[in-house]
Amino acid sequence: MSWNSYIDMLKTPDQSGVVPVAEAAICGIASGQESVWASTPGLAKTITTEEIKKLGSSDRSSFAQNGVYIGGTRCRLIRDQMDMDPVYALDLKTAADAEGNTFNVCVGKSVTAIVIVKGTKDASGGQLSSKAFSVVSYLRKSNM
Repeated sequence: MSWNSYIDMLKTPDQSGVVPVAEAAICGIASGQESVWASTPGLAKTITTEEIKKLGSSDRSSFAQNGVYIGGTRCRLIRDQMDMDPVYALDLKTAADAEGNTFNVCVGKSVTAIVIVKGTKDASGGQLSSKAFSVVSYLRKSNM
């Protein structure tokens, strides 16, 4: 399975028939090799190596106070369960855009990658967590 097929899977409807994921990316987090492996067009153009390093780091102590950036958009930390088995995820919310909209974001972590899913305007954090969890769980079981 190619990395792009994982992105396609993240963008499928959930059990309610809704497609909650607007943008998604899978990024490698090996030290010195941080990069985007596959992504929807919006994140592919905006996510940086520095953002990948921070999201994949074990030091997330500044996230609660300062937030974290994804694709140049500041996000505030809602919940950090990145080190909790079997969750391995950060729940975030973007800062308001020019129209005042905020979006839920979930970042899941496997052994070698992070999975980033940004929701549509109406997507709940639970819908995004479920999508990210399915890919992260598979990658962890495959030791990837």
